[in-house]
Amino acid sequence: MMNDQAALQTDLLTIRDYIRWTTSQLNRYQVYFGHGNDNAWDEATQLVLGAVYLPWDTNPVVLDARLVPDEKARILDFVSARIDERKPLPYLTNEAWFCELPFYVDERVLIPRSPIGQLIQTEFSPWLREGPVPRILDLCTGSGCIGIACAYAFPEAMVDLVDLSPEAIDVSWTNIEKHEMNDRVRALESDLFSAVSNERYDLIVSNPPYVDAGDLASMPDEYQHEPELALGSGPDGLDITRRILREANDYLTEDGLLIVEVGNSEIHMMEQYPDLPITWLELPEGGNGVFAITAQDLATCRHQI
Repeated sequence: MMNDQAALQTDLLTIRDYIRWTTSQLNRYQVYFGHGNDNAWDEATQLVLGAVYLPWDTNPVVLDARLVPDEKARILDFVSARIDERKPLPYLTNEAWFCELPFYVDERVLIPRSPIGQLIQTEFSPWLREGPVPRILDLCTGSGCIGIACAYAFPEAMVDLVDLSPEAIDVSWTNIEKHEMNDRVRALESDLFSAVSNERYDLIVSNPPYVDAGDLASMPDEYQHEPELALGSGPDGLDITRRILREANDYLTEDGLLIVEVGNSEIHMMEQYPDLPITWLELPEGGNGVFAITAQDLATCRHQI
């Protein structure tokens, strides 16, 4: 993409110069935006600021500051990786925001973007019963963002984060320590419920792999950097969701609630299980494919799954 970095470093001087130039390059090479931003300007701004270790909400006065050669080179390396390799920006900066909280991410985990964040911010009202929430399980946790955000929303709760991937569990522990949640949050390597066989939870939240085979094959190049284990789930995207529905009641309290995201595989759920007593949730900021079901309803529908 860039034939002469030396010339660029001579011509581009300030942070503002690099944001403008990066925006043009992102538009020129038609990168895909799906991991936090939806336009080239915001992507360029976060890329340039992240490359020089400045926060996204830095004082605008700084934008006219001149950059030193090492900073310029780092920005150009980021732009090259974003365009030539189609690497998502959060993997370059090792940071993604979820529920207004920063999380460490790398290519061992999905980049946080779940609409479940909207439910966390409202404490799952009105679907979760009123009263204290002592125990929460984040199933297929990845970076740990959902469970850790739940720990902020429910300060009385003990939270378990589980994932089949040991690499994801390592990242989860990084974020537990980042948010100083070691006293209330733990991460466990687990094939769904296998590591928590004796536990009961008031709330189970899951953003499991749910991309069907057709969507997985047609996803933009940026998604190829994410772990396939965390994306695909059989021909219809529901292999893991079916297991969750069959097993979750054994790990919920009597008045517990299960929340699951299935994204575009919502259509497969509706076609295959039209009579399941689930509630598809309307999300105020958009997003689809998130459903809720109570422990009592789960107990009545096992024979349907």
